[in-house]
Amino acid sequence: MNVATMRKIDRWLGVPVCAALTLIRRLTDWTRKSPPAKVGKILLVKLAEQGSTVLAAGAIERAVKMVGRQNVYFLVFQENRFILDVMDMISPANVLAIPTGGLRTVARGAIAKLREARRLGIDAAIDLEFFARSSAALTYLSGASRRVGYHSYFGEASYRGDLMTHRLSFNSQLHAAEAFETMVAALDQPGQSLPTFPITPDGLGRKSVTFAPSAQESAEVRQLLARLAGRRDVKSLVLLNPNCSDLLPLRSWPKQRYADLAQKLLAAHPKMFVAFTGAPNEAAAAAELAAAVGSDRVINLAGQTTLRQLLVAYTLADVLVTNDSGPAHFASLANLDVVVLFGPESPRLFAARTDRTHVLYSHIVCSPCVNAFNDRQSACQNNLCMQNISVEEVFQAVEKVCQERRK
Repeated sequence: MNVATMRKIDRWLGVPVCAALTLIRRLTDWTRKSPPAKVGKILLVKLAEQGSTVLAAGAIERAVKMVGRQNVYFLVFQENRFILDVMDMISPANVLAIPTGGLRTVARGAIAKLREARRLGIDAAIDLEFFARSSAALTYLSGASRRVGYHSYFGEASYRGDLMTHRLSFNSQLHAAEAFETMVAALDQPGQSLPTFPITPDGLGRKSVTFAPSAQESAEVRQLLARLAGRRDVKSLVLLNPNCSDLLPLRSWPKQRYADLAQKLLAAHPKMFVAFTGAPNEAAAAAELAAAVGSDRVINLAGQTTLRQLLVAYTLADVLVTNDSGPAHFASLANLDVVVLFGPESPRLFAARTDRTHVLYSHIVCSPCVNAFNDRQSACQNNLCMQNISVEEVFQAVEKVCQERRK
């Protein structure tokens, strides 16, 4: 199921579902028992966007400290659970993965996982999506007596009913990592006192996770790179990720500029290799870019690796250049220097919080144009915010990183 379809379902089906559940909640609240004095099991609900899951590391860590690793669960779409397994902060058995495909498959999978959550006796559920209706409904249906999530108090964001016991107001000044951890911290507050929250963001969202491949994994990816490069030893490598997910195409830097950047880098560094990365369905487009560069030091890595092998490649590279998308956050797990190109969204809220993240952002007056209050949609048909980032700017940023790495 693609993102456009998911958005339509979330809007047109999600609104009446949340309204109906709100009515049920108000009619039945008086029959419910008081929640236990102490939280025992926590369910984190974050269905999509693996990059955001990396930013939720601080939230996961706080939940683990609160109830123990064995009592923290995560509800996610199956295709997005990979990064949770890599982060290894939650027991694999505690990841409740909903299979994706058609609507019927998703619905059946969601019902099965909700039954499992109820069987487990989840008593606190946290909706880590900002204003999605589907996640709000799932959080309510988990059976948890404590439910944390964002609420539209004055119509400032999408309607999704009144399903939370701990209702928070979305603060657009908080980094996403801080916001996620704040939602877990809300469990320590009386629900009736919220959204007023007597803590400061100092120290929130600072948890970092490191991915360390085995020696065998590193050797296998080195061999793959050497084979794709013509069986030469690839010692200096820059990765270019010219694609972003279909969640927000406006984030894309003009693809030809990636080819132009590759040409400049190869001309400046005779021993450097450049590899284009991407999913299997992006391999053909990446091959066209590689051909446009016209060099035997270009590797088309798109579709040639598993996601785990791609993370291993990150540990072997010097720098990654990418749009604001999942790979920018995955690379932070590998301690790789990343030049990230921002436009429709603000790096102040969504950039990975590491010293190795180097942001380029033109910040024109209409940018950022997507946020939690507009369902991350925009009327823009011409992403000038990305087009205003020149090849020379990106080249100089990569050069600076390479110089620092040589020290």
